[in-house]
Formats: sequence, C-alpha cells, structure tokens
Amino acid sequence: MPAVILFDDPVLRTQLLPLTYTRPVAGIRCGIQTIAEKWAGCLNSTVYFQTEAYLSTKFTSIKTGDNLYINGGLCPDVELIKVINSLEIGAMLISEKDELLALRTDKSWQYSRETGQFNLLTYSKPFTLIRNVWDIFTFNGAQIKADFERITSNKKSIAISDPYTHCYNPDQIFVEEGAVLKASILNAENGPIYIGKNALIQEGSMVQGPFAIGESSVLAQGTKIRPNTTIGPFCKAGGEISNSILTAYSNKGHDGYLGNSVLGEWCNLGANTNNSNLKNDHSIVKLHSYATNQLESTGLTNCGLIMGDYSKAGISTMFNTGTIVGVSVNVFGGGFQQKHIPSFSWGGSAEGICEYRLQKAAAVAADTVGRRNVDFEETDRAILQAVFDLTQNQRNY
Repeated sequence: MPAVILFDDPVLRTQLLPLTYTRPVAGIRCGIQTIAEKWAGCLNSTVYFQTEAYLSTKFTSIKTGDNLYINGGLCPDVELIKVINSLEIGAMLISEKDELLALRTDKSWQYSRETGQFNLLTYSKPFTLIRNVWDIFTFNGAQIKADFERITSNKKSIAISDPYTHCYNPDQIFVEEGAVLKASILNAENGPIYIGKNALIQEGSMVQGPFAIGESSVLAQGTKIRPNTTIGPFCKAGGEISNSILTAYSNKGHDGYLGNSVLGEWCNLGANTNNSNLKNDHSIVKLHSYATNQLESTGLTNCGLIMGDYSKAGISTMFNTGTIVGVSVNVFGGGFQQKHIPSFSWGGSAEGICEYRLQKAAAVAADTVGRRNVDFEETDRAILQAVFDLTQNQRNY
C-alpha cells in the first residue's frame, strides 16, 4: 500500500488564497468534510501533505519507497478512486485539459509538470476539482450529497425523539450520537441533512437541505438555513445563511445574512453583519485575484464574502458583493467595506485602515483559540509570522 500524499498545485493554491495561506489546498472544506478527510476515508489510509515549507511543520509529509501523490484540490468519487488505486509505479494521471490529477512513484518527487519519466494516462470522465475560491460554495451542495452517501452508508441514524421537531423526507436526515434537536423544521426534500456528533439545533431553527453541521456546532434559536450550506465542527451559527461554508471553529451567531460565502477557521462576524451576494444590476461579480492583484471575473452572478482565518467583523459590518478579507483582519465601521482587505489590517472604509501589529494579532488569535480550550501552539504562531511577512507588500493603504 503506497503512502498517500496530497500535493498543492501552486497555481490552484494561489487561486485559493487567502484560505490557503494557513492550510494546504486539501485542508479546504467542501461538503461535509475537508478534501483530506474525504481521501483518508475513501482510501482507508492516513494522508500526508506536500505544501509550502512554512506549513509543513503542522501539515506533515512523508518519504517512503512508494508514494501515491494526489492533487489536493481533487474531490474523490467512485470512478476516480478505482483509477487512482490502479495506478502502477511510474504512472501519471492527467485530465483532458492537461491538469495533473495523481501520480505514483518510488522516487523523490516535488511538484513539477515534467512528464518525461512517467507513463501518462488521461482521465476522460467528469471529476470535481476545486480551482477557485468560489468553487467551494458552488460545488458544496453536490459534495454534501456525495459525502452524505459515503459517510452514512451501512450506518444507522440516531432517532429524533423531540416531538416538536418536524422532518420532511426523514430518510435523508442522519443524526450522529449525542446531537440534540429542539422544536425545529428539517426539510430534506431537495437534499440530505447531516447532523454531526454532539451538535445542537436550538428552538425555531428552519433548515433546508442539502445541509451539514459538524461536531459540537450550534444553530442558535430561529436560525434560517437555506440549501447548500455547511457549518463545520465547533462553530456557532445564527441568522440567515445560504450556500455558505464555515470551515471550523468560526462564529456567525447572531442575526444578519451570509450568502455564497466561505469563512475560514477562528472567524467571527458581529451581530447584524451582512454581505451582499448579488449586484443590483445582476451583472457578473468580480473578485480580487492574488495572482494578478486586480479584480477578475468569477463568471457568477452570485458571490459573497471570502474570509481568511482569524479574521473578525464588528457589529453591523456590511460587505459588498464579491469581497475578499485576508488572514487576521479586524474590520469594523460604517458603510460598505472595500472589496479586498489585506491580511493583518485593522479598521474599515469609513474609519481608515492601518496595519494590525503582528504581536497584537497573535495575542488575539491565541486568546480566541484558548476560549475553545484549544492550544495555540508555536507552529500556529510561526504560520502567522510567515503569512504576515508574505502579505507585507499588500498593505499599501
């Protein structure tokens, strides 16, 4: 059995910033699980990472005599797993668009498009590859369905005992051990609903599938969940959320709208924070590109907020259609915020923005993590230092 290593394609990694400043590409959550968790489950194997040097202390790699490298943005499916499992040493799997999907080798390999030493195989069937940040919410509904089918196969749901919770299409609702539901409406007619271990859905919540909530996460009273939404583990969610992903350990616990958006880990949206996900003229949304340092078309009419890890928004913050917020940002104040707020920024459009001092940002991050009884380790601090240095030239206020 070869060692499974999920590699970062540098082009995709840049297109997936700011989320990939603090994690490998395979650490992105789309559907119920992260891409890494999907592959670990599908291959019944520990997975390792080939990523940026400053991330490798936390996301470890491995060197063996037989390695199976898989593109970290690639989501598994039954046909793809069959082909990848059948790869022999010296084989490289590419798409019809010449995208590198997987390879198997007994030699040392770092990401390269050199193909001379490999036997090239072309994969011609459909597949899901996360190429851009908006793909995360665009593909989320389909990935919830795929993950749901795989995770719940041959497992039995815990019974919903609350007499005031009403379920539509209950066969497509799966509840893990320890979850609690109170006087809620769960509608799985258009897609499955997955409720993770020890999750809490409080009174008056209304949920439309496809939907997933992770371990120990909470839906506050009266939460409105629209389709294709994932609340990752250890999150708090409230208000109205549509086609969005909270990666893990993030809070949107109060009223306010979040749509067609992705929040990283350890984020917090203050009460009555809202984002726009549709322009008044219904034109195509443009989003800040870290590759070109300018606005680029997403090809979508619906695109909201992308927020990196450790970032926070004060009460009543308004985010415009297609806004990017970097890592460790503290944004607040009146009016719509600018379309790109660089990492380690402090302030808002009306009040002005300055650099968020690294020492202060790291202290706030450590306190945020500590409040959840999680250790903020030296590796986490070193990653923040690296991101601070990498993004220095973006903070030209």
